[in-house]
Amino acid sequence: MKKLDGEVVQSNYGFFDQNVFTMGEKNRKNKMKVFDWDAAAQKIKEVQPKLAQAGLQNDFTHTGGVIYSDGEIVKDDYTYLASTWATPILVLDDEIYECYVMEKETKFTDSTKWPKSAIKILKGE
Repeated sequence: MKKLDGEVVQSNYGFFDQNVFTMGEKNRKNKMKVFDWDAAAQKIKEVQPKLAQAGLQNDFTHTGGVIYSDGEIVKDDYTYLASTWATPILVLDDEIYECYVMEKETKFTDSTKWPKSAIKILKGE
């Protein structure tokens, strides 16, 4: 997991910004990066943050959300955690980390939300 310098860029794009569609089309043949729930759970367990969020770097406003708060897993917040061009990130309080695995190397998808494997890691099972 790579720690990133700086702040989360909330969003470089509007929801219907033509640049979003251009980036998607331009990177259509790239391999999909998906959020690595197991790595995120391990990092949350180590750091024990008050708040953990997940989303896509440079488009956090439209893709990010809370996944852990005050010691509790949050499953009901919206997140979109896969992209061919944006990097999935984990934000622990104010620390930002790249947190992804390539789609072909995992069972996680863009709709995965707290899989059993990640919950076991977080709970120390």
